[in-house]
Amino acid sequence: MPDLLLEFFSEEIPARMQPRAMEDLKKLVTDRLVEAGLVYEGAKAFATPRRIALAVHGVPARQKDIREEKKGPRVGAPEAAVAGFLKSAGLTSLDQAKIEKDPKKGEFYVAVIEKPGRDAIEVLAEIIPDIARKFPWPKSMRWGTQSAQPGALTWVRPLHAVVATFGPETEDPQVVPFALGDLKSGNVTYGHRFLSPGPIEVRRQDDWMTKLEKAKVIVDPERRREIISTEAKNLAFAQGYELIEDDGLLGETAGLVEWPVVLMGSFDEGFLTIPPEVIRTTIRNNQKCFVVRDPKTATLAPRFILVSNMEATDGGKEIVAGNERVIRARLSDAKFFYETDLKKRLEDRLPRFAQIIFHQKLGTQAERIARIVRLAGLLAPMIKADPVKAERAAMLAKADLLTEVVGEFPELQGLMGKYYALAQGEDDAVAHACEDHYKPVGPGDAVPTDPISIAVALADKIDTLVGFWAIDEKPTGSKDPYALRRAALGVIRIILSNNLRLNLSELFALATEGYLEQGKTFMKEFVGEASKSADDLSALKLSYDAMTGSDLRDFFADRLKVQLREQGARHDLADAVLAVENENDFVTIVRRVEALAKFLETDDGKNLLAGTKRAANILRIEEKKDGRSYAGDPDPSLLKEPEEMALAEAMVSIAPEASAAYAREDFAGAMAAMAKLRPAVDAFFEKVTVNADDKALRENRLMLLNRMREATRTVADFSKIEG
Repeated sequence: MPDLLLEFFSEEIPARMQPRAMEDLKKLVTDRLVEAGLVYEGAKAFATPRRIALAVHGVPARQKDIREEKKGPRVGAPEAAVAGFLKSAGLTSLDQAKIEKDPKKGEFYVAVIEKPGRDAIEVLAEIIPDIARKFPWPKSMRWGTQSAQPGALTWVRPLHAVVATFGPETEDPQVVPFALGDLKSGNVTYGHRFLSPGPIEVRRQDDWMTKLEKAKVIVDPERRREIISTEAKNLAFAQGYELIEDDGLLGETAGLVEWPVVLMGSFDEGFLTIPPEVIRTTIRNNQKCFVVRDPKTATLAPRFILVSNMEATDGGKEIVAGNERVIRARLSDAKFFYETDLKKRLEDRLPRFAQIIFHQKLGTQAERIARIVRLAGLLAPMIKADPVKAERAAMLAKADLLTEVVGEFPELQGLMGKYYALAQGEDDAVAHACEDHYKPVGPGDAVPTDPISIAVALADKIDTLVGFWAIDEKPTGSKDPYALRRAALGVIRIILSNNLRLNLSELFALATEGYLEQGKTFMKEFVGEASKSADDLSALKLSYDAMTGSDLRDFFADRLKVQLREQGARHDLADAVLAVENENDFVTIVRRVEALAKFLETDDGKNLLAGTKRAANILRIEEKKDGRSYAGDPDPSLLKEPEEMALAEAMVSIAPEASAAYAREDFAGAMAAMAKLRPAVDAFFEKVTVNADDKALRENRLMLLNRMREATRTVADFSKIEG
């Protein structure tokens, strides 16, 4: 079957846009092919700085003929109905329709629509220009004489040529004929801008890739990545160094060159007095170069690796020299910023925060820091941290935001705080908390483990969450401008990773007190009457939990479910445990979910689940029908059948055992105790009729089922478990 080769050749496409453009081109073209009934065998997209391309294999040469019958109105229907039918079916008169009979509905019109298939090349000639005109570039532009005309073609950069060929492997392909403004499709592309700039006539994918590589263009970005990575490692090794890998930079450099040439440059060793992260960031951001280290000392070496798009006649000496000049200037700036920062202590920068608004309703950065300091000090004893050090760390943690280096490189905030804290003689734990309190930033980020870092990180995130909840700035749908979901997941990961037994309601109440002490009126409205006695923490906790608009705990429960799912836990098990367990203790919840999952893998667990769910369903139906609850103890004198007596006795003996196991947090033991109910439950449902004719007997049996439901709720709400 024929293959399609499509290439849009333009001026330089930003590297960050190329991966998405490849995906979009592949999806847009292949989706339209499938819609047109042209189901292909395979497709692969390509990108270089000056082109995006797509090869689609195994495209049918022609659409299939279509024959369908369209049912119309009954014979004798109103004229309007008949006219609508003729129009929708593409008929000019009823003579073109046939009449069919239905035993129930009588006679009705049927239109037979026959649509012959079209050649695929005709379909492509319509599809491709439409896709090109609607291509979803993040930013696009107009150019040339056509730019002033309405509906002029837009592209990310000026478009110079379009290759579109279609045909079987055994024949010369045809050009798919279409026009985009002044451009007409063809079979001519261009190689490297400098190394081989002439036109190149191409036929299909293999031919196109081979000819372009001879013209110093490697069209596959993955291959360019591999070349850069391999040659950079080899070059570093040959010089006695080790490449510091950077996957993001690797992808970016692969998008900047068509013909990667890897070279090594150097910088003055005097710059190594700057923190290595500053050197790396400076070189990366300004010149898109990699850095290397000495494998013997694991310290940064005064060398860098650059990726050129040229094979220079001098072996790249001038290219290297040019990069060295720029890097020398940028490192000089960085050194000046760093040395300037060291002249001022972190705490001396804090007064400026009083003039910086964190949020209009939540106050200044200075007020925020004060709240975090207070909360970190209160949290510290709960996690066996030194309150004085926790407060000191919280006070200094944000100070590096006002330094020269962080102003130049915002991505280094926190890290620079650590360096400046160490330089001014702060305790190691305090200094590292300055860096770690932002963590974890993402799912793959490390979690703070030092108690001081944990205290500050939790205080920072909880203060933010409580504040934004109080002013009703919650995440909605996909929108989360203040990264509150990330903050909540960060709190959960910190708690679980460090096995912390913390009460969320208490933490929220402590954070709330901080806002109340600052006289924030919105918090008084948020927590209600309890705010009038801000010194009463227990009242605040109760008020916070009772507030109908305060769903922060529910929000945390949802984030916990997300975390558990990512760890492979079943969502229904998390729901079942959270239905009976106050979501204040994440560690307990996770342990119970794990124990429940193991229990349900056993036959006892599966069978007890079935029996419990049956009991819950019966109770739900009967309680709704009777308009009452069947809570309470069943009357032993009304237990007539041996099976119901056995179930009652089993619960009397087993429920305390399960409760005792639960109380000592032996959740597996609690499950094992509950499993002993299985024989009695099975026998009860096999032999006993719950809805007996005798009203008293029926009510007593429903109470017995309720006892069983409540007994199993010690573990989880089994009704929420699927299966």
